[in-house]
Amino acid sequence: MINIKLKDGSIMEAQEGLSVLDIASKISEGLARVATAGEVNGEVCDLRTVLKQDCDLNILTFDSLDGKKAYWHTTAHILAQAVKRLYPEIKLGIGPSIDNGFYYDFDIESPFTPEMLEKIEAEMKKIIKEDLLIERFSLPKKEALEFMKEDPYKVELIEELPEGEEISFYKQGDFTDLCAGPHLMSTGKVKAIKLLTSSGAYWRGSENNKMLQRIYGISFPKSSELEEYVNMIEEAKKRDHRKLGKELDLFMVLEEGPGFPFFLPKGMTLRNTLESFWRKKHIEHGYEEIKTPIKLNVDLWHRSGHWDHYKENMYITQIDETEFAMKPMNCPGGMLVYKRKMHSYRDFPMRVGELGLVHRHEKSGVLHGLMRVRAFTQDDAHIFCLPEQIESEVTELMSLIDEIYKLFGFEYSVELSTRPENSMGSQAEWDLATEALKQALDSKNVNYVINEGDGAFYGPKIDFHLKDSIGRTWQCGTIQLDFQMPEKFDLTYIGQDGEKHRPVMLHRVVFGSIERFIGIITEHFAGAFPVWLAPVQVKILPIAEAHVDYAYELKKKFEKADIKVEIDSREEKIGYKIREAQLEKVPYMLIVGDKEVENKAVGVRSRTDGDIGAMDVNKFMDKIEEEVASFK
Repeated sequence: MINIKLKDGSIMEAQEGLSVLDIASKISEGLARVATAGEVNGEVCDLRTVLKQDCDLNILTFDSLDGKKAYWHTTAHILAQAVKRLYPEIKLGIGPSIDNGFYYDFDIESPFTPEMLEKIEAEMKKIIKEDLLIERFSLPKKEALEFMKEDPYKVELIEELPEGEEISFYKQGDFTDLCAGPHLMSTGKVKAIKLLTSSGAYWRGSENNKMLQRIYGISFPKSSELEEYVNMIEEAKKRDHRKLGKELDLFMVLEEGPGFPFFLPKGMTLRNTLESFWRKKHIEHGYEEIKTPIKLNVDLWHRSGHWDHYKENMYITQIDETEFAMKPMNCPGGMLVYKRKMHSYRDFPMRVGELGLVHRHEKSGVLHGLMRVRAFTQDDAHIFCLPEQIESEVTELMSLIDEIYKLFGFEYSVELSTRPENSMGSQAEWDLATEALKQALDSKNVNYVINEGDGAFYGPKIDFHLKDSIGRTWQCGTIQLDFQMPEKFDLTYIGQDGEKHRPVMLHRVVFGSIERFIGIITEHFAGAFPVWLAPVQVKILPIAEAHVDYAYELKKKFEKADIKVEIDSREEKIGYKIREAQLEKVPYMLIVGDKEVENKAVGVRSRTDGDIGAMDVNKFMDKIEEEVASFK
């Protein structure tokens, strides 16, 4: 008999040799029906995995991230099986689960058409209805190469695996694929599916390789969940920041500068409001602002570790026979600012903020509006503190981040990311840093999940994932604890004992990047920004030429009060002007005609409440100013 510790802490005694699914059935038949995978001693595995010794066991369902991945990975195999049934000549690439669904890459001479996708989806539904048993088996490398000899992409993957390693495969009916798993027990466990899009994708993401065709899809245990997701996708299309950015004249990305967005006047007004808000909040929380150069010589990047860990993402140039790099991060410049003078323990905590423009070489295939660009402004801050101040500084940061996100109406979840493979420093330093972040999270009673191996190369981090108004999540804020940079740059301070000591350093962003955050809030608000943030808060609509002078009088009055205002003085009907202003998502439209001119009033129309009616100009200004003040 073996002892199995379950998620709730209870111990189950079971016979050796039972599978994860057997244990799930013993707990409850209902759990067994919805189980998608297992987690044994922290490692995700198949439900078919046999338990041979004492262990910790967690039964995963679709409600968990890893449970979803197993579900979606299985659906990717169903997609590949359907394609091979319909088009046997097509060669298979890879088909992983992703954050929202799955994809599979295929070597096909021409792109998939909508008609082909419809046909493939119908075949997938047949395979699901057949409820084919999914079986796992493994082969030695030599036999695996022979088994997959007709599939060149699979052969390439197998050839890279170590000698002597058993290579796993999954079989379902007439289809077998190279795969590490885990997978569901049968194809019939998948219920509701939909193929979403197809696009070109280079094999293994390299522009030097052949262009394959990728099909994206999604699946759910219930049809209602699929319907909800599809509705969300349709809503997301309407909210696409690239579409709204063009319609609202906020920004543009041109062929002359792929990945380098142009901000237009209204976009700059929005951006400046956001940056002014950032500065105000940071002054309130005890930050000083700096600005460091965009380009610094490569000696600095060698010292910081970026040359060894990040060079492929950096733009390199030459000045006077010396190599320079455009900064991909603001941190090393912040180190030089710290080193300009000696510091005392009395100076800490030292909070230094920077809205720093950074450049990173992103492949053209991943560029996406403002969400993925090659030049962006990080709202960076570096906090230098004493070891005993770590917990209080992290909790202060969490309070700042919470305050800002709530203002925009965001809910959020938190992840603690631990040491990655490609990292600097000793395990002892990483353990100390990780434990310090855990203590800070626990002291604030924050619910968080651990994201193993996803920390920065110089330290563990806390990531904040925003949830927008239609349920999508975006990773924005981060707090990173760093013992490495102070060591590499020999940062010191004079302690209470009169000796030199090493400070602890925290890196953090709240917005993440100004550009990406603008993209996120554009979609979150569907372009209908709250009054304090709107690039145009008020649009004055004179009914006729005789009312234009009064409109300009109002404009000057509003501008003196820092109210963002425009006039539509075109010789168009007032109904047309109102519709145009509504399409521009302006919070308030002020209609001025004979009565308004005579009474020094305005006819107020709200974006949300419709026609409010006549209002004294000063009272309207008070209304706007109160509304702005209540948000900021």
